[in-house]
Amino acid sequence: MKNVWKAILPLAVGALIFLLPTPNGLAPHAWQYFALFVAIITALIIEPFPAAAVGVMGISFGAALNLVPAAPDKAPVPADAVRWALSGFSDGTVWLIFVAFMFAMGYEKSGLGRRISLVLIKKLGRSTLGLGYAVALADLVLAPFTPSNTARSGGTIFPIIKNIPPLYGSTPENEPRKIGGYLMWVALATTCVTSTMFLTGLAPNLLAMSLLEKTVKLKFEWAEWFTALAPACIILFLAVPWLTYVLYPPTTKRSDDAPKWASDELAKMGPVTRKEWSMAGLAVFALVLWIFGGKYFNATTVALMALSLMLILDVVNWTDVTSNKNAWNVLVWFGTLVALADGLAKVGFLKWFATLAATSMSGLSITVLILALVAMFFYVHYMFASLTAHTTALLPVILATASGIPGMPMRTIALLLCATLGLMGILTPYATGPSPIYYGSGYISRTAFWVLGLVFGTIFIAVLLGVSYPYLLMIEF
Repeated sequence: MKNVWKAILPLAVGALIFLLPTPNGLAPHAWQYFALFVAIITALIIEPFPAAAVGVMGISFGAALNLVPAAPDKAPVPADAVRWALSGFSDGTVWLIFVAFMFAMGYEKSGLGRRISLVLIKKLGRSTLGLGYAVALADLVLAPFTPSNTARSGGTIFPIIKNIPPLYGSTPENEPRKIGGYLMWVALATTCVTSTMFLTGLAPNLLAMSLLEKTVKLKFEWAEWFTALAPACIILFLAVPWLTYVLYPPTTKRSDDAPKWASDELAKMGPVTRKEWSMAGLAVFALVLWIFGGKYFNATTVALMALSLMLILDVVNWTDVTSNKNAWNVLVWFGTLVALADGLAKVGFLKWFATLAATSMSGLSITVLILALVAMFFYVHYMFASLTAHTTALLPVILATASGIPGMPMRTIALLLCATLGLMGILTPYATGPSPIYYGSGYISRTAFWVLGLVFGTIFIAVLLGVSYPYLLMIEF
């Protein structure tokens, strides 16, 4: 019965909007498409079906109902509708996300991700604070090449650090605050920061780039993104283990057994293998070209070259590629979401909404508008259990609103909005993929998780706006 209601609710919401009168200034097919879009977003939030399946349903019905024209000033025709429905799969960013999942698989299969994490624990893990920084650094090393923070933090970091608290008698049932709660919160908070620090550190970042290009014709290269956000993100990255140590302190300050345990685990792994060296070399190869090769290679081309070399060097094989269900699921999911979000622009809805919203905001200063729009976009994530759904539903609308305001520095506000995507993962136990994993570990109580989420979320957004906004103005971004 629960699943039946989950399936009915999106249809009911879409039907209600569909039956309302079309607003002045908007074509009937544009309002009908908006009704379909809201129904799809509702389904993405409550998930009566897997998210990728919902996306396929959305583009299928949009094309079948012939709602999307080639341009806002044209009437819809069937040929344009099917081209729109499949357009997301020709988007380079969608394929960059797909290949980045293969990078994450390469780290896992080669053992390089586990080795890096264990080495850092061995070197820095003698004190609890040092152990916190070891966990943070392990995430930092993996983040540029792992756009799934679930795979990076939940799949690589968590399985390693969950073995540490029991060494000190800290379990979910017995003294969780001794060391377990501290480590779990540091791991979650850090992955939220690194998800913002790197364009390729979070899949919705890459989705946002595609939406930016389609909505307001803006695009940020990998190095440009990192350079612009580095000041705020470095401050937060360095502060997270210490802030957690102060605001949610462990009762054990020393962790002498952790380095010995990590050393034993490294001994079991043996010497660095050829596959690990190959994976490390390919990671450096991709990073160098992403930073310095923008004039010669598209970021997706670099990723595809790296994947080809991973196959040639046998870091992964083709069976690994075809059997990676998560990667193919994300390809279908994001390919459909890109098309669905682009449909809002193609039917003319975004232009209409932007004009309406900009008129209502006249008289407010640009600074107040930027701060208000970014903060609203950040805190409204309390209503979402998916960063992808949040990005698809709200980013094009807020970008369109901002673009209609005279004097609005679009590059600045666009980057600030995108920068919140990783950070907002700290807010709730369902805010991003790793959140349920760390919450489900049992080391952090429900009350503590919500309070810490609000406190750290407020610190995160305050540092982002307090540091990045004036910095971007200073460098005339």
